[in-house]
Amino acid sequence: MIKNSFISVISQEEKEENKGSVEFQVFSFTNKIRRLTSHLELHKKDFLSQRGLRKILGKRQRLLTYLSKKNRVRYKRLIGQLDIREPKTH
Repeated sequence: MIKNSFISVISQEEKEENKGSVEFQVFSFTNKIRRLTSHLELHKKDFLSQRGLRKILGKRQRLLTYLSKKNRVRYKRLIGQLDIREPKTH
């Protein structure tokens, strides 16, 4: 498993200051999602990790929905920085 290939969009100073910000939480969830995805490519039958991945995906989705309602500009910038897709709207 490759551990050091994850993104570092947020600088070290920003990490220390804004650990509770929506952007930092989405950033950390995205790192966890990418790490779990690479783990699941090797271990296809690890169902507990699959469940954990689905839970983290749901949390990140709820945070992104909240951010898109509160501040669309910050939401678009974060989506662009993390290179994740915008969710489908019903």
